Amino acid sequence: QVQLVESGGGLVQPGGSLRLSCVFSGNIFSIYTLGWYRQAPGKQRELVAAITGGGGTNYAESVKGRFTISRDSTKNTVYLQMNSLKPEDTAVYYCNLHVIISDYWGQGTQVTVSS
Repeated sequence: QVQLVESGGGLVQPGGSLRLSCVFSGNIFSIYTLGWYRQAPGKQRELVAAITGGGGTNYAESVKGRFTISRDSTKNTVYLQMNSLKPEDTAVYYCNLHVIISDYWGQGTQVTVSS
């Protein structure tokens, strides 16, 4: 059983920063990809950023240059550093672990960008 637990969300003013963390645990024996997704009210869940087992990254166009995904394998943790936040970044952010044909999700953490 794989579990993921996010933390770090909250309320921040436009232009501010937040760092999300996701700790995962469980029996993972294959190479996996870690990602952050978000879902705003009335919208579909979308990929924000992902990092592969080899360290390769990709980002949604809307967050390039502002968000950075990283991982600490010694702590089984993936981070999302979010800078220059905008109101349109407001959403529930979900951590995802993808291995072979399986996807595992955290419970989500709310990020609200508002003055």
